[in-house]
Amino acid sequence: MPLKFTLRPGEKIIVNGAVIGRGEEPGSFYLFNKANFLRGREVMREDKADTIERKLYLVIQLIYLFPEDAAANLIKFETILAETMRLRPNDQTQLQEVARLVQSQDYYRALKLTAKMF
Repeated sequence: MPLKFTLRPGEKIIVNGAVIGRGEEPGSFYLFNKANFLRGREVMREDKADTIERKLYLVIQLIYLFPEDAAANLIKFETILAETMRLRPNDQTQLQEVARLVQSQDYYRALKLTAKMF
């Protein structure tokens, strides 16, 4: 079953690293195969990653959207995750689940769980 999503006028989505934008009219789109995607409102810009939780989100986003750079970004992820665990001792269970999701390459769920921290 395809994934259906609707973009509002002017809204953007990233699909497999390509930015797709909607014109003046709203429209529905379907993804018929596996694709890495984020809606524009889910995308973290680097200049907005001003907390450790947002930095963690950003690096997971980079792993998810740009798999060709995943090896280098996974190293950054481990560093940022360790720092986040140190700074947020009350969130250990949630952070361990984020790590498990990243390890199992379920990046979209890892992003959703990380976003709940900010």
